[in-house]
Amino acid sequence: MISFFVCLAILIGGYFIYGKYVSNVFGPDDRETPAITMEDGVDYIVMPTWRIFLIQLLNIAGLGPIWGAVGGAMWGPSVFLWITFGTIFVGAVHDFASGFMSMRHEGKSVPEMTGMYMGNTMKQIMRVFTVVLLFMVGVVFAVGPAGLLSYLSGQAGGGGLLTNNYFWLAIIFVYYFIATFLSIDKIIGKLYPVFGICLIIMAIGVGAGTIIKGYEIPEIFPLRNMHPGGSGIFPAMFISVACGACSGFHSTQSPIMARCCKSEKMSKMVFYGAMVCEGIIALVWAAASCALFNIEGGLMTGLKEAMAMGQSACVYNICATTMGGFGAILAMLGVIACPISSGDTAFRSARLTVADALNLDQKSIKNRILLTVPLLGLGVLVSQLDYTAIWNYFASTNQILAAIVLWTAAFYLRHEGKNDLICSIPAAWMTAVTLSFVFSSNLYLGGISFFPPIAKVLGVGTAVVLFVLYTLKAPKAAKAAK
Repeated sequence: MISFFVCLAILIGGYFIYGKYVSNVFGPDDRETPAITMEDGVDYIVMPTWRIFLIQLLNIAGLGPIWGAVGGAMWGPSVFLWITFGTIFVGAVHDFASGFMSMRHEGKSVPEMTGMYMGNTMKQIMRVFTVVLLFMVGVVFAVGPAGLLSYLSGQAGGGGLLTNNYFWLAIIFVYYFIATFLSIDKIIGKLYPVFGICLIIMAIGVGAGTIIKGYEIPEIFPLRNMHPGGSGIFPAMFISVACGACSGFHSTQSPIMARCCKSEKMSKMVFYGAMVCEGIIALVWAAASCALFNIEGGLMTGLKEAMAMGQSACVYNICATTMGGFGAILAMLGVIACPISSGDTAFRSARLTVADALNLDQKSIKNRILLTVPLLGLGVLVSQLDYTAIWNYFASTNQILAAIVLWTAAFYLRHEGKNDLICSIPAAWMTAVTLSFVFSSNLYLGGISFFPPIAKVLGVGTAVVLFVLYTLKAPKAAKAAK
């Protein structure tokens, strides 16, 4: 249990110490933000800091810090290290950079910013890549809650439509249309802060219940791999635990809130702070997952058995065990609300990304309908595909996007003559993680995969080469950009 509290303290301290350093490097000032200079009453609207913080937290959270942390706990308490240090030095920097750069560039989406600092070819690639990822996020965060709602209905003794996934999917997509189409202050600005508070209360309840009821949270050291299936920690664990440590999806959400900040100085709390808060939520869920289930032969066999019953059932089990009946209801509502909130902002971000690419003004109702209807229509079709396959692609492409955004931020800082190492080193790390996974997985390269040790050498080796090339060539690129 000592390891858990030490990691919790490091996360909190990281916000105040390293978060302040990151903010000083980027250098927010008193210039007018896009929320003021480009106010349109739809996407560019000034909102107070506390409200934006809670919306950002809910937008980036989704199922990620819960399901990702529960899945990451399969490797044992070593996952605490990735959640803690990944959040402070990688994920929170990534979120801060994407939000701050968007504020500096008229609230532009990630592909447009990538094009400014990494060239037009990369911009076109990122446009397609980002929209595809957002589709997968929107679908995952629709199918997941639909499954939870039908599961809860069954547990409550319901029947008929209430236990039918398609019924709940239809309800969720209707809501997605309303939330994606309307101005950001109508639903998102009013309801999401409330759900954000519920998400925090839920994490407190799970953590407190685990400790008060006497469950033993295992210590990190000695470091060991406790995965029942023998899966190696690198790169699999770093792909599985995304939203609780580093997630490319967050960079698609940060511009939404960047269009609502009245000052650049809000960046530390809104972007870095929301990611640290999510890291704490992930740490709590990972700790509960390590503590509540049986460990046999040094392996997380109990958690494996719980996961075999389905992720929804596993989450419900943790909630009911730690908080009892009322707490379980509160927690499950939070688990349902936060992914739906991320799903609708995923489609909203997809709308804005396409609009940026087409230079299509979104103040016009006609233009918003023109983009919203086909985007959601395609989302409905994709939701009929195999959920596991969508999730696997989402998890890996999500981390690939994170690596690209961190490289973009590194180019930006070098262009500005600032300490780019705070982004280039995490970028190289995420490149090593993602490429090692790509080379070892049959999801990419036409189904071709390499023997794990070879895949790791290829992934890490490529990341090192890219880092060296960046270090040698980036000054020329920065000079040319000027």
